[in-house]
Amino acid sequence: MKSCIYPGTFDPITNGHLDVIKRASNVFDKVIVAVALNESKTPYFNYNQRVELAKIATKDLSSVEVVGFDNLLVDFAKSLNINTVVRGLRAVSDFEYELQIGYANASLWNEFETVYFMPSLKNAFISSSIVRSVLSHKGDISLLVPKEVYQKIKDEYVS
Repeated sequence: MKSCIYPGTFDPITNGHLDVIKRASNVFDKVIVAVALNESKTPYFNYNQRVELAKIATKDLSSVEVVGFDNLLVDFAKSLNINTVVRGLRAVSDFEYELQIGYANASLWNEFETVYFMPSLKNAFISSSIVRSVLSHKGDISLLVPKEVYQKIKDEYVS
């Protein structure tokens, strides 16, 4: 059984993330969506909320598991005995950043592989930062995040 990790802060999880998760689940037997604590960033949603929203978004995907982590990705991957990470690419600027991260991870563990997925064209522009910006201006994010995530954010996290 081949598994992969799809890491991120998921602040919040978006339709773009879900698109990549679904694509990865077509290739891998199991996808671990790994929500990073990442204290170097100041998230809009707290750690527990981000994990909860990711679980809500993926609840119907039987081969997907959501877990949180607060250590180095390579160490987290080793602890699960998984050597493949999935990353999403929307634009050339993503590729430049992800290439550096991929090389850095490979330098820490030479068996570590990075696989890149592109979201479908309709989701290519969506990022968590766009969702946060729209939210901060009290805009409608219903087309940017999974329906159940939108409902949870609307009902519980945003006044």
